[in-house]
Amino acid sequence: MRENTPAFFIRDCAVIKRPLIIGVSGASGLIYAVRALKYLLSADYAIELVASKATYMVWQAELGIRMPPEPIQQEQFWRTQAGVEFSGKLTCHPWGDVGANIASGSFRTLGMLVIPCSMSTVGKLAAGLSSDLLERSADVQLKEGRKLVIVPRETPFSLIHLRNLTTLAEAGARIVPAIPAWYHNPQTIEDLVDFVVARALDQFEIDCVGIDRWKETD
Repeated sequence: MRENTPAFFIRDCAVIKRPLIIGVSGASGLIYAVRALKYLLSADYAIELVASKATYMVWQAELGIRMPPEPIQQEQFWRTQAGVEFSGKLTCHPWGDVGANIASGSFRTLGMLVIPCSMSTVGKLAAGLSSDLLERSADVQLKEGRKLVIVPRETPFSLIHLRNLTTLAEAGARIVPAIPAWYHNPQTIEDLVDFVVARALDQFEIDCVGIDRWKETD
């Protein structure tokens, strides 16, 4: 560090933890996003969250719950769903706010996790479209060479889906399908969900879920 670098700059750079962006698209399976938030916030991570316009409809369709559009109320909404009242830092962004900090490459992050990710979102990202803040933020991760992890939630995949996912993988994204394993002896739906969440967070070298990992047998 140069001698003329201000002391406060050195101090701030040492303590600031880069946030992780969470994108929630309008795919079925919102429990994946909720469980990811539960573990990340409990581990005191800073989260920048953006939910797509379709996510509001999915909350209503899957659980009969209205997700508030206002950022402050939405933060409390997600914390309530995740069961984490105070830990971590959560900032929510309106889906249409393409001028938000996470839309800029100069805003440094750990990367972005899109969970769950619809095939519509996959297709737009593969084509380089940025029609809302979620898509723009994901596009920024790719252009900046940062980690972009996609958790697609669809079955079966059409040829178009597979080609779009391949395009994203070739561009540097990691694809972690919502496919649970069984070797950890899951007992609940949450166990199955948590395995997928843990594998997605593994891509960022974040280990905060606490699943039973593969152990070599005698």
